[in-house]
Amino acid sequence: MVSSAGVGQLTVSVTEVVGAALQGLGWQTAWAPDSDVTYQALWQIRFPRVAMSLAVGAALAVAGAVMQAIFGNPLAEPGVVGVSAGAALGAALAIVSGGVFAGVLGTAGLAFAGGVGATLLVYFMARAQGRTEVVTLLLTGIAVNAFAGAGLALVIFIGDSAAREQIVFWQLGSLNGSRWNEVAVVVALSIVAGAVAFAFARHYDLLALGERTAGHLGLRVERLRVVSIIVVAVLTGAAVAFAGIIAFVGLVVPHAVRMMVGPAHRMLLAGSLLGGATLMVWADLLARTAVTGAELPIGLLTSLIGGPFFFWLLRRARSKQGGWA
Repeated sequence: MVSSAGVGQLTVSVTEVVGAALQGLGWQTAWAPDSDVTYQALWQIRFPRVAMSLAVGAALAVAGAVMQAIFGNPLAEPGVVGVSAGAALGAALAIVSGGVFAGVLGTAGLAFAGGVGATLLVYFMARAQGRTEVVTLLLTGIAVNAFAGAGLALVIFIGDSAAREQIVFWQLGSLNGSRWNEVAVVVALSIVAGAVAFAFARHYDLLALGERTAGHLGLRVERLRVVSIIVVAVLTGAAVAFAGIIAFVGLVVPHAVRMMVGPAHRMLLAGSLLGGATLMVWADLLARTAVTGAELPIGLLTSLIGGPFFFWLLRRARSKQGGWA
């Protein structure tokens, strides 16, 4: 966090970063920066961006861990239930329509609504006779993702060149321009949904034994699944609403943490929260500094890093286990 706040076009020393943070919290120290420009740059630009990267990374990683728990598959990730595709469609509609939806908050609001709406659509379409099956949920998610992708293509076709460019860059993901009010929204939603996920940690452990066994032990599997899907929708929707589509965080981080701390979900969720936040802070720092005078889209960067890393995890697991059957 200190490195991310201090490195950039305006280089700030470690002591000045710490001093500015303490000064903003009401503690005057000799480390406080002498220049008001440095202090304002940290509190108005750098600190909100660092806080947003922490919140987005933690939310996506916890959402991924919950998805893998309810699907019983370490390859599951939040996009399976359509939240990312729905958010992209909502953001694209806001960008093209303009008017009351113009600006960051309007785009973020429609993106969040689109993500949550797509997830609920997947669940209710997959539900039959009072229950849902994992395979049906997965296939319904694929269908809704395809439908949302078609809608996104249509919106891009209708929009003008400026709107098309904005939609494309929104999908690539960026934390540029993060503000404290936006951070507050993401943090508030993530705390509420994350608390629910942690409260169900023991239930996820029971679900790992199989639906029938978990049911015999008193677990209400269907209720757990619907609440968990809502938790995933809120966590992922809040993250992508302001940051755009950021790939592989919800897939790679829980998978890697599980290899380090084991399958118990209390530790897995805590490790995923910390791992996702750490990964996003470093990824954002690299996105800002890798190319001089420009900023790489953070979604592009996480894909470039996460793709090969996940492939290595798959090869490593396969060579140790001798297969997936």
